[in-house]
Amino acid sequence: MKPIVPHLWFTTGADEAARFYVSIFPNSRVDRVTPAPSDTPSGPAGSVVIVDFTLNGHPFQALTAGPLDPFNHAVSFVVPCETQEEIDRYWHALLEGGQAEECGWLRDKYGLAWQIVPVVLDELIASSDTAAAKRAMDAMLKMVKLNIEALERAYRGE
Repeated sequence: MKPIVPHLWFTTGADEAARFYVSIFPNSRVDRVTPAPSDTPSGPAGSVVIVDFTLNGHPFQALTAGPLDPFNHAVSFVVPCETQEEIDRYWHALLEGGQAEECGWLRDKYGLAWQIVPVVLDELIASSDTAAAKRAMDAMLKMVKLNIEALERAYRGE
């Protein structure tokens, strides 16, 4: 069976968005840009563009096809990070022209929601030490960009 591929509908600039994303993540590339060969409900031949691209080894597809439904929080992409340096790098790169949100979430300049989270967060909030897990969760809820050291200090009760 072929992999399930996320498909992203952009009002404009799917090819620009794909190039932006592949510039941020390793093991990424634009695989193909295809103008629609026929008129579609979204526009004349050539105006609708289909973009196949790979992000960190995973296939994606994007479509420039005009307004339909804007991106919202119902779908987001989680970027698990091992270090604070990774968090900082992905946060700043994806935030360029976008908007920071709380709890490690951001909206990029295309309106897509991303969660930039440390891998250790899952371990902290799933801990059998429920008081420590609560302290870590409470600390996370007060943050915009997540900070591993501050989360771990909260977990330890410091």
